[in-house]
Amino acid sequence: MVQKQQSTAALGAEPKKRRRVGFSPADIGVEANECIKIYLVSSKEELDSTEIPCVNPVDLNDFFDGDGKIYGYQDLKINVWINRISLHSYADITYQRTINGDKGITDINSALKKIFGETIVANKDEFLQTFSTERDFIRNMVSNGEVIHTGVVDGSSVNAQVAPSDLQVLRMEIGSPNAGLLYSRLVPLVLLFVDGSNPIDVTDPDWHLYLLVQKKDEKEEEPLYQIVGFTAIYKFYRYPDRLRMRLSQILVLPSFQGKGFGSHLLEVVNKVAVAENVYDLTVEEPSEKFQHIRTCIDINRLRAFDPIKPAIDAAIQTLTKGKLSKKAEMPRFTPPLNAIENVRESLKINKKHFLKCWEILIYLALEPIDKYMEDYTSVITNHVRTDILGKDIETPKKQVVDVPSSFAPEASFVVFKSGSGEEANSNVQVEENKPDQEEQLKQLAEERIREIRLVAESVTSISPNV
Repeated sequence: MVQKQQSTAALGAEPKKRRRVGFSPADIGVEANECIKIYLVSSKEELDSTEIPCVNPVDLNDFFDGDGKIYGYQDLKINVWINRISLHSYADITYQRTINGDKGITDINSALKKIFGETIVANKDEFLQTFSTERDFIRNMVSNGEVIHTGVVDGSSVNAQVAPSDLQVLRMEIGSPNAGLLYSRLVPLVLLFVDGSNPIDVTDPDWHLYLLVQKKDEKEEEPLYQIVGFTAIYKFYRYPDRLRMRLSQILVLPSFQGKGFGSHLLEVVNKVAVAENVYDLTVEEPSEKFQHIRTCIDINRLRAFDPIKPAIDAAIQTLTKGKLSKKAEMPRFTPPLNAIENVRESLKINKKHFLKCWEILIYLALEPIDKYMEDYTSVITNHVRTDILGKDIETPKKQVVDVPSSFAPEASFVVFKSGSGEEANSNVQVEENKPDQEEQLKQLAEERIREIRLVAESVTSISPNV
């Protein structure tokens, strides 16, 4: 047998080293909220100013896939400037180096594109040019809009730093010239500052934009227009011959917040609803802050509405007779149907919202409130129990019960009336255990009373600003 001999060179060579398997270094990433700062500016000079505060958007982590973190960068900083005049944006992205770790490298530009869309420009010089080249963008966009209010509403709390003559509220149908383009530039603001909101359908002609615009006169130039705030309202049909208005989005730009502009815009919308005799005005998923502002405004309207005063007086007379909490059957203390109808027809306040306002009107009319607080708390607790467990615990209720079936099981059910009043008709979940249920109802009632007190304090002192 012949053996293969190794060459002399092979015998004297270094033994081959084993290849090591490498692992990418761990990368914990950085939350978008921690490394992104957003600024609203109205001039070139403000980009380099240290006095311009950053604004607080909604959760920026939501715009980044997965866990909301950005991976692959060391010492990442992202400054985003938004031009308040043209609504263009520019992002300055800086970092020490990239790290190709176990999570890869996040495509920051693609993520920012999800927020800012076509409004984001590629470089700083191009962004700086928008302050001059697009100076008249807002003025040109709203030139076809319908001016529905100039100045402030009587009694409005708009900050005196803005002259009332500088303010206009304009209405634009979304399908009208320029409205779609204007809203497309407002979309990033909606995504950043309206929690949980999505862009409206600009192809649906039933959408309307209400724009609160500030017009500033400048020497030797045309007036400068800036958007202070806006709201998107949908008009839809109600049988047989009426329209309803639904407020879907409302935003006051951060630099104008806390000065009463949001209240002013809502007051104008209320006046439009009354003037155009719609069926009512509703609000889609209002935030807690907006709901407070809206309620304060409507409470002041209702306190000046004479047709419901006899109903309030009657409720107060019954409540102040004494120790309702000791009675076996608690009166409902809800407004009569004719009061509900009068409020809806005259003020365009829908029934659900009016019922909440009614509780506050009763609270404000009780003097001294401390003397009647125990009975008032019993009334509110009873309202909460009714909202959660049904309109009348003792009366028969419709129940929907799943039944076994070999045909379309998910669609097989029986509807019947129950005499035990066991149905719970509410989005609020309560425990079935009776002691636990009562404790939860008590907590819900306390929370509602806290909200009532906050509104009462606002309307009896200084009108709330947004």
